[in-house]
Amino acid sequence: MDDSDELLLPVWRANLVLLTSEVGAATRLARMMTFSASYLKLMLSGQREFSEEFVRGVEAVTGLPVGWMNAPHSADDIPPNARDAIDNEHPLARFRGTAHPVRKKTVLRPPEPIFGQPGPARRIEEETLDVEAHRRHAHFRKVRDLATLEVRRFERHLVHAPVELASMRAKVEDVIAAAELDERIQADLAGRLEQIDKHRDLLLRHVEKLQALLSQLDEGE
Repeated sequence: MDDSDELLLPVWRANLVLLTSEVGAATRLARMMTFSASYLKLMLSGQREFSEEFVRGVEAVTGLPVGWMNAPHSADDIPPNARDAIDNEHPLARFRGTAHPVRKKTVLRPPEPIFGQPGPARRIEEETLDVEAHRRHAHFRKVRDLATLEVRRFERHLVHAPVELASMRAKVEDVIAAAELDERIQADLAGRLEQIDKHRDLLLRHVEKLQALLSQLDEGE
């Protein structure tokens, strides 16, 4: 993360908390940004850092003016269109970036050339290693982002599953009501429906945790 980003991070976080102060706003904004609500709450609590790319994405998705997040604000400063976008969960743009901050490269002074070993040859070797390391890291980020995308798609499927689940529950309950079934069979049918609900909620929590881990993962960690 750049020095300027580190200085602005407290202001970004304070404004993010301000935008999500209403009940349920954090969850709505997370869905607008195609993030899990649990990971956004880690950002709000200060347990996760985030990048300027994410901040600019928040401005675009909610309709805030560019650079609005860089200055401290109060609740009265939130533009009505941004408040309406969050309240109605109506994104004004699509965010395709990541919240993971780019780490600042460590600046090291190269060692003095060993007697009898030409300096330029050593620098060429180091530059070759840097290029290879960059290539490997770029490949890692690509496969990680693809995995994160698939997890988000699966999460959206789970979130919208209650529509089909409610239809299935209603039909099974119709069967229970339409026939004079043994009490044990009725209890078994009702119990199966209850277990489906519980396991879906548990699966959704696991998916949110998986997405959070992928988002904060970096090569070598």
